[in-house]
Amino acid sequence: MGNFKGHALPGSFFLLFGLWWSVKYPLKYACRKNKSACYLGSRAGFQRLEFVEGIVKAIFALIGMVAEQFVPDGPHLKLYNYEKKHWDHLMNWQHATMYLFYGISGLVDIVAHGTNALPAAMDRMMLSLAVFIEGFLFCYHLHGRTMLDVHVHQLLLFAIFGAAACIFLEVFFRGSIVLEMLRTSLCILQGSWFWQIGFVLYPPNGSPEWNQTDHTNMMFLTMCYCWHYAFAFLILAVNYTIVSWAVRSKVKQSPQSMEMGLLKTSERDHESEEEI
Repeated sequence: MGNFKGHALPGSFFLLFGLWWSVKYPLKYACRKNKSACYLGSRAGFQRLEFVEGIVKAIFALIGMVAEQFVPDGPHLKLYNYEKKHWDHLMNWQHATMYLFYGISGLVDIVAHGTNALPAAMDRMMLSLAVFIEGFLFCYHLHGRTMLDVHVHQLLLFAIFGAAACIFLEVFFRGSIVLEMLRTSLCILQGSWFWQIGFVLYPPNGSPEWNQTDHTNMMFLTMCYCWHYAFAFLILAVNYTIVSWAVRSKVKQSPQSMEMGLLKTSERDHESEEEI
């Protein structure tokens, strides 16, 4: 969808996943170091989360495909206009194709973590391919656009291909907190930048339009892109700190709980002996 909503929808999806990962991976890392403090620290617990994540990803992708096809000005599954002799709404079809591969990634997650039919690494491999396909489509998505339009989408490509490379490395270095956090930061960046593109190209509520040929606008948006990434790192830092603090607090409470349990048990034994 070539409008504000068409950029806000994928932006929201990427932001939601990025925010979820910014909690999930620090929690996984902290629980790995303190297995007794967290039930989800078990392999089975996180495998259930991966399974649910795959379902959510597939649902999001389906929503995206339906939205791209059946909006009022969408193609409604019509790829070629035989009356006018040209392709019909190819921008919507490209967006739908992007969602399709994320949907396939979600299905692979479900199969890989819900059964033993696929190796676990297939989830990262398919996600890497889905992100790469997104970038590949965007490379040929900008023909005939204005200078500023092309620039903001080119900036998006850095986050997309960076994430694709990062996820591909996770196939071989699974469980690396550094790669997982880097992927999360790029996902948040991609989500927030989709929203920024919507505000720049399709200002809502009658806001003034950006000058599409002003070079200073390009300079500002390049700097703004860096601010978006700094904001992504801030979110990671805050969530990582909160999760680590919560797990450490639980670790400190665990010995006290065990001591209280032992004390109560000894008191019951002592009372039983007195009754006898």
